[in-house]
Amino acid sequence: MTDDRSLNATAGSLLGFLHRGPMTGWDLHATAQACIGGFWTVTRSQVYRELSALTTRGLVEEGHVGARAQKPFTITDSGRAAFAQWIDREPGDATIRHPLLLTTAFGAHLEPGRLAAILVDHRRRHAETLAGYRAQRDASDGASVFDLATLDFGIRYEEATLEWFDALPEQLHANS
Repeated sequence: MTDDRSLNATAGSLLGFLHRGPMTGWDLHATAQACIGGFWTVTRSQVYRELSALTTRGLVEEGHVGARAQKPFTITDSGRAAFAQWIDREPGDATIRHPLLLTTAFGAHLEPGRLAAILVDHRRRHAETLAGYRAQRDASDGASVFDLATLDFGIRYEEATLEWFDALPEQLHANS
């Protein structure tokens, strides 16, 4: 079965992961979290919804139910063709959608000290993420140049974000 409808990013990503071999929905979600979770959100419900749609479109095939009622999915030739078309498209411009920036933009409406506390917490989380990325980088023997380029972006993004936190005006830290 062929299907000329374009893929959304989640469906395209799942097909990309299925190039590695058959995976269950659970496996695909875990793989997405490990490989692209730092910059692209894929929920478990999205994985199962997309797998159902990909199966209907003939881009993946369901395997037989195995242990713990899990069934593996395999990419089809049509799925490989759809993925090749999807990955070759122009990705388009990035859109910044950062909840912390939205909160900061309206920070004047928060109780005194609340924005400062939020900023401290988020800075800590970004520092932890950076440490995790650096640990991944240190343990990346055998990683592909594509994996490393993506990881290096994450490292630089977190470094830039931490620089932004450190350069914020004192009024935001005090939030008075």
